Amino acid sequence: MTDAERIAQLRRLIREHEDRYYVLAAPAITDAEFDRLMADLRDLETRHPELVTADSPTQRVGGRPAEGFAAVEHLVPMLSLDNAYSDEDLRAFHDRVLRVLSAGGAPPPEVAYVAELKIDGLSIALTYENGRLVRGVTRGDGVRGEDVTGNVRTIRAIPLRLKEDVPGRLEVRGEVYLPRASFDRVNREREDAEEPAFANPRNAAAGTMRSLDPAVVARRGLSAFVYQVVSDGEERGEHAAAMQRMRDLGLPVEPHWRRCAGIEAVVEYCREWGDRRHTMGFDTDGVVIKVDNLALRVQLGATNKFPRWAAAYKFPAARATTRLKQIAVNVGRTGAVTPYAVLDPVFLSGSTIQMATLHNEQEIARRDIRPGDLVTIEKGGDVIPKVVGPVLDGRPADARPWEMPRECPACGSTLVRPDDEVVWRCLNASCPARLRRSLLHFASRRALNIEGLGEALVDQLVERGLVADVADLYALQEDRVAALERMGQKSARKLLDQIQRSRAAEFWRVLFGLGIRHVGERVAQSLAAGFGSMDALAAAPAETMQAVRDIGPVAAASVREYFDEPHNLALVGRLRSAGLQLESSAPGAAAEQSLAGATFVLTGTLAAMTRDQAAAAIAARGGRVSASVSKKTTYVVAGAEAGSKLAKARDLGVTVIDEEAFSRLIMDR
Repeated sequence: MTDAERIAQLRRLIREHEDRYYVLAAPAITDAEFDRLMADLRDLETRHPELVTADSPTQRVGGRPAEGFAAVEHLVPMLSLDNAYSDEDLRAFHDRVLRVLSAGGAPPPEVAYVAELKIDGLSIALTYENGRLVRGVTRGDGVRGEDVTGNVRTIRAIPLRLKEDVPGRLEVRGEVYLPRASFDRVNREREDAEEPAFANPRNAAAGTMRSLDPAVVARRGLSAFVYQVVSDGEERGEHAAAMQRMRDLGLPVEPHWRRCAGIEAVVEYCREWGDRRHTMGFDTDGVVIKVDNLALRVQLGATNKFPRWAAAYKFPAARATTRLKQIAVNVGRTGAVTPYAVLDPVFLSGSTIQMATLHNEQEIARRDIRPGDLVTIEKGGDVIPKVVGPVLDGRPADARPWEMPRECPACGSTLVRPDDEVVWRCLNASCPARLRRSLLHFASRRALNIEGLGEALVDQLVERGLVADVADLYALQEDRVAALERMGQKSARKLLDQIQRSRAAEFWRVLFGLGIRHVGERVAQSLAAGFGSMDALAAAPAETMQAVRDIGPVAAASVREYFDEPHNLALVGRLRSAGLQLESSAPGAAAEQSLAGATFVLTGTLAAMTRDQAAAAIAARGGRVSASVSKKTTYVVAGAEAGSKLAKARDLGVTVIDEEAFSRLIMDR
């Protein structure tokens, strides 16, 4: 056997074993044996560089980090799917399909569907030419996406070469996701490196695909499933056959899809997987239902937003029943005291739940939730656990209605509740619980962004008396921080470097970090742009503050109340002495008011700046950032992976601009 023949043999073997391991989850050889095959191939290719091809398994990881992602227009737009939340919604979707197909008096045909698990990841379009992968593009705004081919090539579930040399161009679409095992490993590694953990696998997958370094993407362990062959010509045949064809070509197809003879079979499939979904090694948040016959799909067509031949069934929030051991209260940074449930541990949606939100005293009374009750809990959006209500048949005979404590559990101060509010508050500014929350808020990413200052460290700083307010952070000494539990010299130095760096944070971030009631990011940005300095703001009457855009009477009164307190003015003075920025970099500059009166909505991911930076640039120039699109919106700034806000903007005729146009708009003149 020649070296060229051995190289071809090794590539074929490695592709086969990658498919068995990453797609079928049925490996036929050990990791060590697989590594030996790769080593043999790499050695032969080193000796014969003229035989190296782009689709060789050795070429998955390589190349220097990209400088950015080019925009690519999709062959066919990647539309969103209309949602269904119940059996009735599924049947209503079926009725709509039949109505369109029987328009003009034709008898409605028998309609079969294909039901597939909806993978919670990042949409991707893959293009193969003559059987070789040539491009991978994100969904983007549905019309154009980002070319992330270098990153796609590192995903071992995606073949660089199909099992057949399919002539011409073939585009398939699918979902890139992070398996739960990889998610857990990545988060452990990030915690060990003192980096913030990812919130969920979907966010981790999306963040990973936007990395400019393919080597980083390769280490994360992403995977993928494909679910659609795309054509811009005549559609014929069945989707079920296309799914099997993709699998025959070596593409990763999630194997639990099912052809359903009618809508009742679809309903049964959705019920079945509502229970089974947590047994999978990846996150799924629903089922995608598609008309099987491709010719019928053409007849059904699409709206501006959704194809009429498909729908996404969303699984209902998972519920469980457990015992409510006690109702405790938590003290927030503004002194708000809120109740929460302490539960007997119960497994729900992939995690063990021991605490859940109870909102406020009035909600507890309205639902008649009592300590000792058997209660139903659910995960809203499969994320946040909350108590739905009591199971009255399981209520103990001695269960009594819960009453809000009248003293702060952290400092013993008397709690108060203003007549126009539902929240009880501790007014003691020196309350240890308030201090802990204030420090965490001050150090948070959207405020001063002091990485490494987490709950465990804050607790120690407060308990040891090293910090009595946020200004004390800037007087911390390395040796005293190093002596704290699980710190040491290296960690202490790293923390102090972060604190030093925070001195350069923009004025609005400092203002937001103070934790003034009713002063969120947008209000802080508006106040910073309107007054230019902390001194000017501190001296302004509430009426003057209300002249600034986005500042209403409640926020103005709260800010005025804060600066009327001498202790708060002293704190601001100490922050000034510590070198923090208490003035805007260029207050009052004419260019900064170039967006006065304009309202922006940001959607998707921007390449050159974060959303926070974009919002700050808008506010500094007199503009306003809104969370939702309306007819009053001036511009929608659409980044990569833009979603429903982009579709709504188009429906309403709102001007949509890309990041390049936005950059020109905020450029100083």
